[in-house]
Amino acid sequence: MRSSHSTTDYRLLASQLEALSEGEPAWLPLIANASALLFEALDGINWAGFYLVQPDETGTRELVLGPFQGKAACTHIAWERGVCGTSAATDSIQRVDDVHAFPGHIACDAASSSEIVIPVHRNGAVWGVLDIDSPLPARFSPEDEAGLAAFVRILETALSRTR
Repeated sequence: MRSSHSTTDYRLLASQLEALSEGEPAWLPLIANASALLFEALDGINWAGFYLVQPDETGTRELVLGPFQGKAACTHIAWERGVCGTSAATDSIQRVDDVHAFPGHIACDAASSSEIVIPVHRNGAVWGVLDIDSPLPARFSPEDEAGLAAFVRILETALSRTR
């Protein structure tokens, strides 16, 4: 976790992701590197990673932990539950200033105070979510939301070329 919050250069971050994804045929290293890029570039965060849509044992959709940077995390999140499940189920960005006030919030790390979750699409459907947590209240600004949404669009383009 970084101690100070500074402005992130999202254009640089986007170009780094484009360079890392160039010619990458597999999705797993692509999203592993994306989580590492974000964790290193964003100040004031304590977790950055992905949850991927999978069927559970009954065939119901759920989110399963994917590549991430940070402390150990929840491995399964029910569809529509918490910030991640809500983002996936509604196919919408969730920028939460106070996670403790979010109905059904799942506290994987009690130190987290704010969170942003962005749906990731592949083949026209929600494939997973990018989840970033911060111990700082209201850490994520509208500028962060726009920059991270652009980052995810680049990731989606790269994912469309992977197996």
